[in-house]
Amino acid sequence: MDNGTVNGIIIILLIIAFTGITLWAYSRRRKRDFDEAANLPFADEDEQPNRDTSASREAESRDDKGERNT
Repeated sequence: MDNGTVNGIIIILLIIAFTGITLWAYSRRRKRDFDEAANLPFADEDEQPNRDTSASREAESRDDKGERNT
């Protein structure tokens, strides 16, 4: 086999792979899964947006110290 034949076989395999992935991605069976994945960024909306509580503890401790000194 010469270089042109190998290149042709590789191109045909790539076209088949591209077509298969495209059909898989746009199939109706996958629509529900992709819709669910698209909504994942909005799923944790009820949780606390900032998990770093050290800043709020410092403010509370400053307020507590201020109240004790007055």
